[in-house]
Amino acid sequence: MSETGQPPENPGEGGSQRSEQVRVQHVSARVPDNVSRGAFSTGAIVMTGANEFIIDFIQNLGTPACVASRVVMPHASMPQFIEALRKNLDIYKQRYGDPPSLPRNPTPAKQPSAQEIYDELKLPDDLLSGAYANGVMIGHTPSEFKFDFLTNLFPHSAVSARVFLSAPQVPRLLESLQGTYGQFQQRVQQQRTAQQGQNPPPSPPAEEPPEEGAMG
Repeated sequence: MSETGQPPENPGEGGSQRSEQVRVQHVSARVPDNVSRGAFSTGAIVMTGANEFIIDFIQNLGTPACVASRVVMPHASMPQFIEALRKNLDIYKQRYGDPPSLPRNPTPAKQPSAQEIYDELKLPDDLLSGAYANGVMIGHTPSEFKFDFLTNLFPHSAVSARVFLSAPQVPRLLESLQGTYGQFQQRVQQQRTAQQGQNPPPSPPAEEPPEEGAMG
């Protein structure tokens, strides 16, 4: 996905606020100064909330590992993110070939709980609430991918979080997103099935069979 940058807009009469414009396939979004430099990540944790997905981009270059960026995305936006990432990865492979494979850590005998994982992570206070996003723009070079997470809200779309991942990390991110979203879909289907079992639709009277094509 190609992208072009424009010079920062002139600051307003206070002098401290600036933004830049990023245009991608006829879509533009403002990039506030506080997110323009972005955060480099070496992996991600994807979780499902009651109304949203939480994507914690981890930086595992020091001790302890820390959350470099937290993105909060509504359920309805996740399949669009997955499809955009899949297409961008396909374009990358056509240009440069498959990204190098990363070695996988041995599977532990006991999977740690979410609480145990986050007990070992540093989560800065300013990232606790995360950055809301209902869209994403993805670009890549031969060595890394850039994710601009967007708030597509009136009157201007804006970049709420910018994250960089090395190219070898991206297939694993796509795998995690697809797996988490698949589990979410299964739970939704199970809940619907359970609700239908608890509240079955009323059956028509025996002497008046349902009409052809009617739900019974």
